[in-house]
Amino acid sequence: MGRKNTSKASGEQFTKLVRKFTESPAWRALTPTARCLYQELKFEWKGPKANNNGHLSLSVRQAADRLGVSPQTAARAFQHLQEKGFIVVTEIGHPGVHGCASGHRYEITELPLPQARDGRHLYRAWRKGEDFEVLKAKAHNPSGRNGQTRSRSDNSSSDVTLSMTKKPEMS
Repeated sequence: MGRKNTSKASGEQFTKLVRKFTESPAWRALTPTARCLYQELKFEWKGPKANNNGHLSLSVRQAADRLGVSPQTAARAFQHLQEKGFIVVTEIGHPGVHGCASGHRYEITELPLPQARDGRHLYRAWRKGEDFEVLKAKAHNPSGRNGQTRSRSDNSSSDVTLSMTKKPEMS
């Protein structure tokens, strides 16, 4: 009599790392933070039956919270994963309106896209000094207020009036 499969009943989720994968030059070149982030991204994948690869979403802030690092460190980890070919940005996020922001969407190149037999495995082609392109969101206001820059001396507004009250005279 076989053992009962309890993983489905308990709802446990796991991700596997194959030794051949972890011994690749690209994996060895990753920072420890990027390696942990990769596993967090794989947890976002819903499996082969409900394949959402290419639509995986994990914001920098969410990643920072899960990994216990600063948002800057999490953003660098996303960049390292892109540079080494482990992930590809399929859709660039946007700030949205009234709180309806959308984060980047990612493809994990190890995993197949929907209706594909196998993943692209871009990390296998990575060589030291030959990083893949990194796509980043543009700064929301890169050059100042509404795209207009002003010198420091022009930063004062003429709409503000200065009013002072006189001190009462003592008699």
